[in-house]
Amino acid sequence: MQPPDQDHPEPAELPLRDRRSHGRFPDEASRAEDPAVSTSFDAQTGARTKKGVLIAAFVLVVCFLLVSVLRLFHAHAITSAGEANYSRSPPVDVVIAKPATAGQDLVLPGETAAWYESIIYARVNGYVANWRVDIGDRVKKGDVLATIETPELDAQLAAARAQLQSSEAQVGARQAEAAFSKSTNERWRDSPKGVVSEQERESKKADYQSAEAQLNAAVAKSKVDQYNALTEFKRVKAPFDGTITERKIDVGNLVTAGSGASTTPLYRMAQTDPLRIFVDVPQSASGELMNPGVPAEIRATGAVGGVFPGKIARSAESINPQARTMRVEVDMPNASHSLVPGMYVKVAFKLPARGSVEVPAAALIFRANGTQVALVDANGKVQFKDIEIARDNGSLVELSSGVRAGDRLVLNISSQIAAGQTVAVNDADALKPPLDARR
Repeated sequence: MQPPDQDHPEPAELPLRDRRSHGRFPDEASRAEDPAVSTSFDAQTGARTKKGVLIAAFVLVVCFLLVSVLRLFHAHAITSAGEANYSRSPPVDVVIAKPATAGQDLVLPGETAAWYESIIYARVNGYVANWRVDIGDRVKKGDVLATIETPELDAQLAAARAQLQSSEAQVGARQAEAAFSKSTNERWRDSPKGVVSEQERESKKADYQSAEAQLNAAVAKSKVDQYNALTEFKRVKAPFDGTITERKIDVGNLVTAGSGASTTPLYRMAQTDPLRIFVDVPQSASGELMNPGVPAEIRATGAVGGVFPGKIARSAESINPQARTMRVEVDMPNASHSLVPGMYVKVAFKLPARGSVEVPAAALIFRANGTQVALVDANGKVQFKDIEIARDNGSLVELSSGVRAGDRLVLNISSQIAAGQTVAVNDADALKPPLDARR
């Protein structure tokens, strides 16, 4: 047994009453030390609580009444505004119908073409000796374009000329024989009957006719003339004034006479002054553009852009059943050669007016029973009128009946506006009464 530590003495035991005051939990100790809690309350507490509840209820009622009054005033304001808007005339935009005097500018695509265009082939067989013009060169009618060497034709011509010289040498002998046969035939023909027989007379006549035939054969020059004519084609000449657009030959090329699939052309040339422009006109405008003389404007774009005058020269006077168009040809002077064949251009035609008045397309009303417009009369009331469209130009429409110049027409009219309803016109210029007061 160890002796007690002098520096750290053991704690002394508490008395029994002190140990009882310390329980197993801290709150037990506090409960043991604190005095008893009172459960009684103040008598004024209930009155104060009741008063607070009454005040809160009053505030809620006041707020409810205030919100109800505000909502009532708001609903009344909306109703008043709606009644005011309903009683007020609806505003509309109007336009004044104008006389249709300007007509329509019809712009269609077109294609330029040469006045004349020719593919030049050789008329004789041979070799190209030289060529004198190239693409882009302008030539005159009769200018030599190329020369062809024709050794075979030259040999045939020389043989024909030799044969002709031989035949001419025999002309003297044949002429003497023909003269002798003629005199013999005349003597035997004029001899008295019975001196010579009929057989001998016919024989001398046959000898005379044979001598004449041999003389004619001796002086024939048909072969020589034929070969001489062919030698003219050794020089290829321009058939008209124009421009060389294509060259397909070179020196030494073998060329063959003809224009078949196996032959190669020599040149292609075109005359571009004047110039043709082909235009396909729609069926709707074919009646106005069928006759020659109608002026046109040819509008080109790009580096050669500009406007060139022209006129219709001829038309097909027939509608293409596939495209429902009519081919029209416009002739255009092209002395400066500004345009060339094969270009895309735009051709503008000035069509005459068909209708009596012109109105915007927004003024039309399309209904099941036909097309109408809304007209505003002198009293500001709307009337619906049936119309007939003469021509639809897109944003503008020409009318042939139903509207007169000066009438006020409503644009984009609402479906809520009925006939006879008064409207408020927005356009200040349209506030004037219409020129025609028939309505």
